[in-house]
Amino acid sequence: MDALDRKILAELQRDGRLTVTELAARVQLSVSPCHRRLRDLERAGAIRGYRAVVDPAAVGLNFEALVFVTLRWEDRDTVTAFEEAVAAVPHVIQAQRLFGEPDYLLRVAATDLAAFQQLYDHRLATLPGVQRLTSTLVMKHVVDERPLPG
Repeated sequence: MDALDRKILAELQRDGRLTVTELAARVQLSVSPCHRRLRDLERAGAIRGYRAVVDPAAVGLNFEALVFVTLRWEDRDTVTAFEEAVAAVPHVIQAQRLFGEPDYLLRVAATDLAAFQQLYDHRLATLPGVQRLTSTLVMKHVVDERPLPG
């Protein structure tokens, strides 16, 4: 990956709806080589996909919490069962496995506190292998959806 590829990635992170012609103009490249580089970046996995960034509040998800999960055991079967089950919970919008304590960090979106409490009690607390859940409420997003550094 060279500097031109990084410029292409930076422009697409700013605006994923650019046409190849617009992208080529922004990175000062002709359309054909720009398109070839774009396809190469997609094939290599540097570009994982294109999507709309939706404002959670605009679709009624005004409440967000971070949930820290500690598993009872960390054997392969428990980890696999937990990860498959958490991936099936639509209100978990991000899940990361961590080194050390706790084992996982979940970012959860809900309509309000009551909906979060229902989700917490009936879905999250019943996930396979869960020993302890600790949650904290998100007050404000300070840095959100930042493009990756070049």
